[in-house]
Amino acid sequence: MKKYQGIWQITAVFVLVAYLGYAQLESDVPAQHQFHPPKVNDHDEYGAFQNARSFELPTSFEFAGEQVPLHIPDVSERFDRELMVNMYWHSSTLGIMKRANRFLPLIDSILKENKIPLDFRYLPLIESKLMNVRSPVGAAGFWQIMEKTGKEHGLIINDEVDERYHAIKSTEVACAYLNSAHQMLGSWTSAAASYNIGMGGLRKRLHQQNTDSYYDLYLNSETYRYVFRLLAIKEIMENPSKYGFYLDKTHLYESIPTYNIRLDTSVSNLIDLAESLDINYKTLKLYNPWLRTKSLTITPPIKCYEITIPYGEDFRHMPKMR
Repeated sequence: MKKYQGIWQITAVFVLVAYLGYAQLESDVPAQHQFHPPKVNDHDEYGAFQNARSFELPTSFEFAGEQVPLHIPDVSERFDRELMVNMYWHSSTLGIMKRANRFLPLIDSILKENKIPLDFRYLPLIESKLMNVRSPVGAAGFWQIMEKTGKEHGLIINDEVDERYHAIKSTEVACAYLNSAHQMLGSWTSAAASYNIGMGGLRKRLHQQNTDSYYDLYLNSETYRYVFRLLAIKEIMENPSKYGFYLDKTHLYESIPTYNIRLDTSVSNLIDLAESLDINYKTLKLYNPWLRTKSLTITPPIKCYEITIPYGEDFRHMPKMR
């Protein structure tokens, strides 16, 4: 018995030494690497939520004057999913909000002129984040217009010029498409969905599944989510603080006053043109992203192009209009 008591005493000593060593080791770990349970509703100095949390869905919601059937479980869940994606993709959503302040007033005015519901102002936000990008399948610009569609609607697209990157002209093409889609499909929600899958593609699926509602369709994953991405960005843009976004007005990207000059002769070197306008080549390209090379050729039936130039304190003078 004494033999076993000795073994237990030795074991107890080893356990105590090991515990004290572990406690010392834990105290040596830098504070930033130690685990601290998060506080509920912990906020940073700007009031933004630092912890993941869920948000209550709106009790009712509309898009372009059409009611979203949130009483249908899968509809509310799809809406909820896209809200979570966008409200926790902070860098992307913040960037969209800042750029929207610069571009949405222009887009809104064109939508109004073409009698398109203003909720479609959010479509280029989900298509391109209001950046002049090109997709892997060749869609380009804010509205992600395909080359064939652009040419069918009168845009100039060649080696030197791609007017899908022209903010005004591409928005006018998008309006023409949406009006046609609304006339064909009978609802603005379906028109929005068709922007992803095409008018013919959506009409075919509505007919095959014997329904007239996008919300009742079984679709591929991308189109299944598409309208809900639009709904989510609308909700967050219109109620940013509800979802933890706090932007000082001074942090938003402002629109810069511009003027246009008319070019009716070819330009072999746009760098030289920029210098003649007292700006640099970078500025010329930033305000005219539809210029795709360093030259601009004007041949019939094209008579001229209008070049946009920023005007402000950073630019020495405004040249006379030609």
